Amino acid sequence: MSTVRDGVAAVRERIEKACTRSGRIPSDVTLIAVTKTISAEDVRLALESGIRNFGENYIQEALNKIETVGREGVVWHMIGHVQSNKARYIPGFFDVIHSIDKWETAARLDKYGIPLKVLFELNLAGETTKHGTDEDGLKRILERIDSLKQIEPIGLMTMAPYAKDPERVRHVFGVLRNLLGRANSEFGLSMKELSMGISSDFEVAVEEGATMVRVGTAIFGERS
Repeated sequence: MSTVRDGVAAVRERIEKACTRSGRIPSDVTLIAVTKTISAEDVRLALESGIRNFGENYIQEALNKIETVGREGVVWHMIGHVQSNKARYIPGFFDVIHSIDKWETAARLDKYGIPLKVLFELNLAGETTKHGTDEDGLKRILERIDSLKQIEPIGLMTMAPYAKDPERVRHVFGVLRNLLGRANSEFGLSMKELSMGISSDFEVAVEEGATMVRVGTAIFGERS
């Protein structure tokens, strides 16, 4: 029976091999363990296996887990969509948010007076079932981002359409990488993070420049 420790080791090995294939350094890729529906006990097992970055999708579930596991030595990432009425819970509990896709959300988070690192979510495939803005929407946000005092823009995030063969979505990751370069150049920013790649496609994402991969099933197994 595989364990969380086995899952972490296997994913790290796959990341290292993907880095070798693409001439990258494994330490440049942050492994974020996605703990949606995962127990606090399994989060602790991942901690014991060397994971320090955890991603949550739902604020209420996350708050319970954060209170149980704690924040010392842990980086908590909000990777799910942020509802306006839940935004107040993010500053002070989470360190990084990956899912900003509207100016109003960034402005609301800024008002709480707590520094927060943010990535902007792009829906590059235009899937109606997923959140995220397009390139024009990103530009509208970045045009005003300097007016926010607590929000530090650090990168872009996307989720590629599901495909049994991850090669079919490789181009999505290339598009996000190129978009990061254009955004930095146009708005005088120095964003470095590319949050892209999940259990089904993170190796291809790493080969295309991912600096953060969000992996759940490949570490913890299928969710019940």
